[in-house]
Amino acid sequence: MGAVTKTVTVTVEDGEAAGAAGPVRLFCTDHGGDGPPLLLLHGLAGHSGEWEALAARFAATHRVVAFDARGSGASTRRPGDVTRAAHVRDVLAVAHRFGLAGEDTVLVGQSMGGLTALLTAAAHPEVCRALVLIEAGPAGPSPRLPQEIGDWLDAWPVPFPDAEAAGAFFGGGPAGRAWAAGLVPGPGGLHPRVDRDVMVATVQENARRHFWDDWDRVRCPVLVVRGENGTMKPDEADRMRARHRGTRIGVVPGAGHDAHLDNTAAVYGEMAAFLAA
Repeated sequence: MGAVTKTVTVTVEDGEAAGAAGPVRLFCTDHGGDGPPLLLLHGLAGHSGEWEALAARFAATHRVVAFDARGSGASTRRPGDVTRAAHVRDVLAVAHRFGLAGEDTVLVGQSMGGLTALLTAAAHPEVCRALVLIEAGPAGPSPRLPQEIGDWLDAWPVPFPDAEAAGAFFGGGPAGRAWAAGLVPGPGGLHPRVDRDVMVATVQENARRHFWDDWDRVRCPVLVVRGENGTMKPDEADRMRARHRGTRIGVVPGAGHDAHLDNTAAVYGEMAAFLAA
């Protein structure tokens, strides 16, 4: 019998110290499955639906759960706290809610979701046995990143007239369709489910610092997946492996930053081999 997909909302209380306006609701998708757990974390301005193709490949052998990060998708759009620490708390909350926090769980993250996974493993090694980082690493600081993110979001021709136009704007192919699927109907067409200023605030820490000290605290095996045409530099991945010998590097041919979308089959192959080992 096939796995049954369910959606669940997990509530996180940030507390007054975080300047929170109220609890944060995290929209989660449980793809089912009875094997070792995979917890999937999407990148900045993305949504959990972009993992569907990969989740479908793993559902026969793994328990697969994904969730929309705070500020993204169907989760709380304007949370009071968007620090890296808040995102790590969200991973812990979801992992505990689904009974995934333990020695069998693998955290899988792309881009900013990968950084969240890295920081979670560094601070809470008890919640996972391995990491898969897709186009994600500890390099920094990136002083221009907030401006770049703001300019990128300002360039979106909102509202998009339809999904076809949105998909074309986002580069076409599987990645373009996945980004278009993250939009919602509104006045005049399709609109983003993210707030520009929230996304810019989310990357402020990346502008100011690197995360190599956190990387040095990771003790579990790690698979780093780069897109051949992605934004992650080869020397960053090589440096990660030099500092943590339990690191394996995979390169996805022809793929860009959204390697899990550009070539899902190749990413699945890299992950399956890593998990089997």
